[in-house]
Amino acid sequence: MVAGFARQAGRAIFAGLGFVLIAGTVMLIDRVPAYAAAAQGDQSLEVMKGFTEQEKVESDIVKISTKRKHQIMFFMGFVLLIGIIATAGLGVAMVLFGKEVFVAHMVCAIFSVFLSIAHAVVAIVWFFPF
Repeated sequence: MVAGFARQAGRAIFAGLGFVLIAGTVMLIDRVPAYAAAAQGDQSLEVMKGFTEQEKVESDIVKISTKRKHQIMFFMGFVLLIGIIATAGLGVAMVLFGKEVFVAHMVCAIFSVFLSIAHAVVAIVWFFPF
């Protein structure tokens, strides 16, 4: 009997604490936007000006001409094409001719997938906005 009473009292305390926590959170949520708006004032515009008015200065190390970018992309694409042809050739050799070249086939496949992802990322970073 005492154990049942203690269990119910614990549940009641737990429910009461939950109610207080939820009610307090609701009251704080109502007050936060007013406090934040009063504290910020015109400071938000000044902060945004600092970000929007910055000059973008590229160093000579980062600058790459468009022609050089095209050359790099062409070289990556050429090596990728060779990797895909080698992967396909090794796959055909395994299937049709029964050669034991599974490891070489997988290495070429991993190389091709990695290079294709790198090629796509470089293309998006350099040429996405045209």
